[in-house]
Amino acid sequence: MLEDVPRDPFADDPNDPSSAMGALDDAEPLTAAERDEAITDLADVEVFRSLLEPQGVLGLVLDCPECGEQHFFDWDLLRGNLKQMIEKGQPQVHEPAFHPDPADYVSWDYARGYVDGVIDTEERR
Repeated sequence: MLEDVPRDPFADDPNDPSSAMGALDDAEPLTAAERDEAITDLADVEVFRSLLEPQGVLGLVLDCPECGEQHFFDWDLLRGNLKQMIEKGQPQVHEPAFHPDPADYVSWDYARGYVDGVIDTEERR
């Protein structure tokens, strides 16, 4: 029923407060170097997940340079953000994790070190 759908109170209003936010589609495309870095990060996340998820790790914790706080990303959200950055030049909008247990997440550096340790162990066999 269309009557049940809420109408945008600012539809066609030139003073729409959300207009200050800008259009989401106006993202600058990634440079070749940024795109290559995002592709490398996506590959790293896939490896991290394959080795760490069976150990009970739910995702990564990243320090946010903008707000100075830690953000917890599960594997699917991290993967989705990187794929969208590669395709559209910006990460997807997402909700932060709800009361994440920090013990379930590891840092990027920890994940990288874990992978390096697994590779070193395999090479010594």
